[in-house]
Formats: sequence, structure tokens, C-alpha cells
Amino acid sequence: MNGWIVHDTRVVSSVNVASSRQAKRVGMKAYPNAATPLVIESCRWVHTFGMRFPVDVAFLDTENRIVDIRTMQPNRLGFPVFRATHVVEAEPGAFRHWGLAPGDVIDIHLSHLDGAP
Repeated sequence: MNGWIVHDTRVVSSVNVASSRQAKRVGMKAYPNAATPLVIESCRWVHTFGMRFPVDVAFLDTENRIVDIRTMQPNRLGFPVFRATHVVEAEPGAFRHWGLAPGDVIDIHLSHLDGAP
């Protein structure tokens, strides 16, 4: 599934969404780089085992408020963020480039081009 990250009224990036168990398990390893961010639903922690590139990880709560942002190098195990309900993985520096920081609220708008209502 695909969509967009929106902050206030501006689209900051397109995204891929991992909602199935298989997609969550594979995560960002399915992509050659982190140019397009990945939203992982129902997630409180991530690892970067098997990845070839670093990522910035934003942890979001139930209101899509950014709780924390961490940069993770490849082959690392992250600590859980218990207030988080899902995460957004992006290339390093992406959140700073978009002007986003902990406390900001984002919206994730999903595309329904796959025929879903």
C-alpha cells in the first residue's frame, strides 16, 4: 500500500506502508535504499539486521504525534518506545529536512489506487 505523509497542509513525502505480517517482517530490506519512507503499522521497535544503509526512525503514538526520532545504523537492535504505536523509517536527515521533530503531528494518507474503497 502507498500513501503520503502530510504535516499541516503540505505533503512532505510519499510513503510505502507495511501492514501485513510479511511486509513488516521484511521492512525496509525490501528496498534498495530509504529514499521512499516506510510506515510500519502496530510497531514499537525496529531492528536493522540485514540492511545495507542507515535509517532515521520516527516513533508515532496513537495521535500520529512524533514521540522520538532515532538514527539507526545497519545491523543494530533498537530499544522499544512503549508510547509508540507505529513507526516511519526514512533516509537519515529526512525528518530534519522536512522540519519535523518530536511533538509534531503528521497525517498518513493512504492511496486507494489498488481498488480498495
